Amino acid sequence: MSGRNELATFAGGCFWCMVKPFDELPGIEKIVSGYMGGELKNPTYKEIKTGTTGHREVVQITFDPDQFPYEKLLDLYWPQIDPTDDGGQFIDRGTQYRTAIFYHNEKQRELAELSKQRVAESGRFKDPIVTDILPAAEFYEAEEEHQGFYKKNPEAYKKERVESGRDTFINENWK
Repeated sequence: MSGRNELATFAGGCFWCMVKPFDELPGIEKIVSGYMGGELKNPTYKEIKTGTTGHREVVQITFDPDQFPYEKLLDLYWPQIDPTDDGGQFIDRGTQYRTAIFYHNEKQRELAELSKQRVAESGRFKDPIVTDILPAAEFYEAEEEHQGFYKKNPEAYKKERVESGRDTFINENWK
């Protein structure tokens, strides 16, 4: 480990479904589910679910860029989402479920913009890519029951992924 860990923050709809793809990879030190982008201080899950706080559900990843470069995180992020959906993700509707890459420095912003351009130019989607690229704001950690949800509740997690349509979309559009 280089000792110079960085943060990456991604909104991809339900944060329960955004942890596992990044978890337990070499160079990924920690993944925390939470909220970013709104005005309300210390929001709760119940408040976020109303869609009125301006926050998005996010995962914040602490990573070692020498072992797992930011570009690899971006390459892993895009195939987890429908980047053309401006109203949420899959069955989760509302602004709290809209996709975004929250950058923590100028290099991350540039790399995020380039990756978005590559997705747009890939011809994979006929609709425009609407995933926002935004400066990181204050991060609020979600309640404990939302942390590592896929490990704590494997059956509910699998059911959520299937019923939401996320896995079907990924298999049809990203494989």
